[in-house]
Amino acid sequence: MKKHITSAISQNFGKFASKEFPKWFQKIVNNSYVSLMGLDMSEFHSADTYSSLNALFTRRLREDRKYSLDADHFISPCDSFISECGKLDEDYALQIKGMQYKCNELLGNHFSDDEKHSIHNGEFINLYLSPKDYHRYHIPTNTKILKAVHIPGKLYPVNMPSLHKRVNLFIENERVVIMCETPSKKKFFMVLVGALNVGVMQVSFEAKIKTNADSLTSTEYTYANLYLNKGDDFGCFEMGSTIVILAEKEMLELDVKSGDNVKYGDKIASIL
Repeated sequence: MKKHITSAISQNFGKFASKEFPKWFQKIVNNSYVSLMGLDMSEFHSADTYSSLNALFTRRLREDRKYSLDADHFISPCDSFISECGKLDEDYALQIKGMQYKCNELLGNHFSDDEKHSIHNGEFINLYLSPKDYHRYHIPTNTKILKAVHIPGKLYPVNMPSLHKRVNLFIENERVVIMCETPSKKKFFMVLVGALNVGVMQVSFEAKIKTNADSLTSTEYTYANLYLNKGDDFGCFEMGSTIVILAEKEMLELDVKSGDNVKYGDKIASIL
């Protein structure tokens, strides 16, 4: 089975984005991107200081943001637009209003029936990161990482027009599924969904995960004692994409609605 054309396009774009051009030309590239996409650079270093377009994409905050340390406050893992959110109907979530997908299929084949069933009738949040957004993602609550699964796939765009026209978009696209457990033993999943021109989804706690690579086989990684704290930076998209959060029944009470814009650190739900 050959890699999909979207993967080839993304790999080529990734090569361009990672190339370090002479400083005078890199300055033009970076500043043009900032102007074209409307990036707000007020929390970051000047665009001139980044050695490649990819370095600009994956920029870190100059200073970490303030966020609630209350154990019952679930914060946004990223800067994003909430394309859809709400209660799961058994294991059905909304890709967009009027278009459902099955979470069992999104999670893939490396989770048991019990693990998949844990989120039935729970809550979901789809967080879309546009190319102008801060691309790094953070832990939304103190968490024990139980498992990570890399599922190769296509790299269709995940912007609003694509969400409206392509059924099962999240399921078709490459993704990394992370199963988490709160200190109160409640389970939730974070699903990093790749997209066109996202050559890489970095996962800092698992260096073996190589996305948009040559492998077409799903790979599972399990952990016994991997703990991350709320706000910890655990990687980034190398362009805009989507994070899907799936929480077990009666774990979260959402504070957000479809169409909201949120930033990393904003409280988006209460842990029940």
